[in-house]
Amino acid sequence: MRPIAGKNVAPPGQRGKCPLGSKNMFVRFVLGLAVMPIAAMSPAVSRAPGPLPRSALILDHSDADRARKLCTRSSWTRTWARAALWGMALLLLVTVHASATDSRRVLLLHAFGHPYSPWSDMAGSFHAELIKKSPEPIDIYEVSLDTARVRESEDEKPFVEYIRALLAGRTLDLIVPVGAPAAYFAQRYRSLLFATTPMLIVGADKRRIPDATLTANDATVLLTLDLPAYLDNILRLRPETTDVAVVVGNSPVERYWTSELRRDFQPLAGRLNITWFNDLTFDEMLTHAAGMPPKSAIFYFLLSEDAAGVNYSQDRALEKFREVATAPIFGMGDYELGRGIVGGPLMQTRALGQQAADVALRILKGETPSRINAPSVVFGAPMYDWRELRRWGITEARLSPGSVVHFREPTPWEQYRWQMTAVALVLLLQATLITGLLIERHRRLAAEVESRRRLVELAHLNRTAAVGAMSASIAHELNQPLGAILSNTEAAELLLAANPLDLTQITEILADIRLADERAGEIIASLRGLLKRKDIERHEIELRAVVANVAHLLEPEAKERNVEMSVDRVQPALFVRADLVHLQQVLLNLALNGMDAMRDSVAGKRTIAFQTALIGTSTVEVAVADTGTGIPKDKLRDVFEPFFTTKPHGTGLGLSIVRTIVESYGGRIWADNKVEGGAIFRFTLPLANAKPA
Repeated sequence: MRPIAGKNVAPPGQRGKCPLGSKNMFVRFVLGLAVMPIAAMSPAVSRAPGPLPRSALILDHSDADRARKLCTRSSWTRTWARAALWGMALLLLVTVHASATDSRRVLLLHAFGHPYSPWSDMAGSFHAELIKKSPEPIDIYEVSLDTARVRESEDEKPFVEYIRALLAGRTLDLIVPVGAPAAYFAQRYRSLLFATTPMLIVGADKRRIPDATLTANDATVLLTLDLPAYLDNILRLRPETTDVAVVVGNSPVERYWTSELRRDFQPLAGRLNITWFNDLTFDEMLTHAAGMPPKSAIFYFLLSEDAAGVNYSQDRALEKFREVATAPIFGMGDYELGRGIVGGPLMQTRALGQQAADVALRILKGETPSRINAPSVVFGAPMYDWRELRRWGITEARLSPGSVVHFREPTPWEQYRWQMTAVALVLLLQATLITGLLIERHRRLAAEVESRRRLVELAHLNRTAAVGAMSASIAHELNQPLGAILSNTEAAELLLAANPLDLTQITEILADIRLADERAGEIIASLRGLLKRKDIERHEIELRAVVANVAHLLEPEAKERNVEMSVDRVQPALFVRADLVHLQQVLLNLALNGMDAMRDSVAGKRTIAFQTALIGTSTVEVAVADTGTGIPKDKLRDVFEPFFTTKPHGTGLGLSIVRTIVESYGGRIWADNKVEGGAIFRFTLPLANAKPA
């Protein structure tokens, strides 16, 4: 035994040799019943309009596979099987007795069984439409036959016996064979099974059911297949096609259609190289499909049994073809759309089922079947699978007018229109917000630049005013080195006139002149640096050097006012990043304010003290203390406000500028009164070498 398509099948050479094989359909039928669950042994009952459970007693070809495994068993099995048949038939009759007596009874005969398209699709559409449209309850009995593959009439007897047992004592209102094989079975055994019951033949092609075979109690809803239209569709979509492979099986019904296809395709034999798969096994079909030449197509017509006699589900077989095919696949019916075919003019199984349900309801209402002339179901508007068109590069411009394209994937705009609109609005809002923030940032930066420029201007004016206030002491301080230079110059002239020359004294005089000149130069350089107008430049500055420079600059003013200055408590090696002139201005303003506050203090008790202290590891505190009258408590917070002053002729800008400078370097400043008298101004600055916390 070798596995083919998931089933164990005897090799072709051994087919028909088993006494219980295809020669004895009765045992196959009995085995099918034996393996069915009890729940499936009752007839399917579907009632309209309310929803009721739908089940079916189905006998299909898969049971034959199980029967083959019993070929080696003894003959008593056949006797047991026959007894089991009648026992289960009796059980079915007991179960059916519970059905409502006022419902209409419809027997649905399947030629192949539920898994086989297109008949299962026709039956499904018919069943759903009948239940939906019927105004009264309907009991639907479904029986799946194997007649489509039966080769001898003896093999049909078990089906006949089963149906007779199933329907014993019950009157049918309608028989609905689906497909030509089921119709042939019903016609052959009609007089034996349901001689007076109306029959509605559904889904057979018109050429297979001649009018002569119909009785007055028969109605039909048939198909009219335009076989050449299938090839015309292929050539319309792919005019470059040179090869077409026709996938068709080898069961009796498929052999019939093979001959019909060959006849209808004959006019195109000179235009196309047509390959027929009916003499191939399924694996051989897949191999050929995987090696199709570039300008080729596959026409998938019908496949329920291959050349080796292996049975296949139409849907699963089509899926296998799609996986391996190197050419586009075209199908015969709408039931295949979405399962791998490109599409085109297709057999309408859904429309057929709906039309058949309408005819069935008319018969159930009492109309004579032969007077119902239902038109044949023909091809509708061509239908295509958008995904397959895209896969094989077929443009929609080649589709015939009125074509319907299914499974079209929506564009991102169609699929996410509201989301994209929302995102666009959010992005627009964000862009507007960002633009506004950038404009605001630009304005703020411009304002900061303007503020710094004005601060520089104001600080320069403040320094100019401070220097002006110290002009007298500065002039006095300059007079000393200048006077010393003049005196030493006169002395040098006298020594140069003497004879002999005293070179030693002249050298000493010249050294004194140089020192006096350097002293005067230092004073002028300090004033020039203090008064120079320039942009802010940050450098690492050692605080002790800045304090010493300011103390030296204030020395003449301190002498003039009898003020003692102390720098003893200034710690070394404390570096900050700041502008040197700004720090000098801060210390200079605080010291001059302290001197002004000590104007009325007793001489000898006037002191300006500079001190520094390390706070933590990242901040330094600088303090300038005086021994003056202090600051009123209610004014401690106001002294740094612009235009606030306690001096008769003050501008009120000095301390305000000091606070602005300190805060621009990330520090803060405040004032307190000392317990022993006087005020102390403290400010903090971050250390230049401070590590971030």
